[in-house]
Amino acid sequence: MQDISGKRVAILATNGFEQSELEVPLKKLREAGAEVDVVSLASGKIKGWDLKDWGREIPVDKTLDEARSDDYDAIVLPGGVINPDLLRVERKALDFIESFWSAKKVVGAICHAPWLLAETGIVRGRRVTSYKSIKTDVINAGGLWEDTEVVTDQGLVSSRNPGDLDAFCDKLAEEIREGRHDRRVAA
Repeated sequence: MQDISGKRVAILATNGFEQSELEVPLKKLREAGAEVDVVSLASGKIKGWDLKDWGREIPVDKTLDEARSDDYDAIVLPGGVINPDLLRVERKALDFIESFWSAKKVVGAICHAPWLLAETGIVRGRRVTSYKSIKTDVINAGGLWEDTEVVTDQGLVSSRNPGDLDAFCDKLAEEIREGRHDRRVAA
């Protein structure tokens, strides 16, 4: 994994995030040198979903009210069914995600998190992948869906499921190291 020392990453999640899809990027991005904050709707802890039942709690570093996209180089959106479904009805969460995209920063989404990309309109005209059950949602939102372990489109990094986490994290680090995608054009 590439060295991304000095970079700052926000992981936006709430209760019901897929355990590995938050914990693995958190660990790997920190090991690569990044400062990583877990950002959520409220302070305290959020509880993961570990395959078929509730998992472990993760401490929240900042609330959405405290976090500013200007302080970060990238945002990572873990999946799970519950987490993105709860976040996609929260205007503050959508605005936070959109602010990264508008600033041409890296946006990473795995599993069901592309629901958030559909809700914000970011997916429109972009190559993307997701968990197979939301393929139609992504296509209906204008995404160019692919069945590949990791898909990158001008700073938008997406993967299908926990089995793709190594490729997802490696590509995130590469894109974060590259920096802003100033040549990104509207789709």
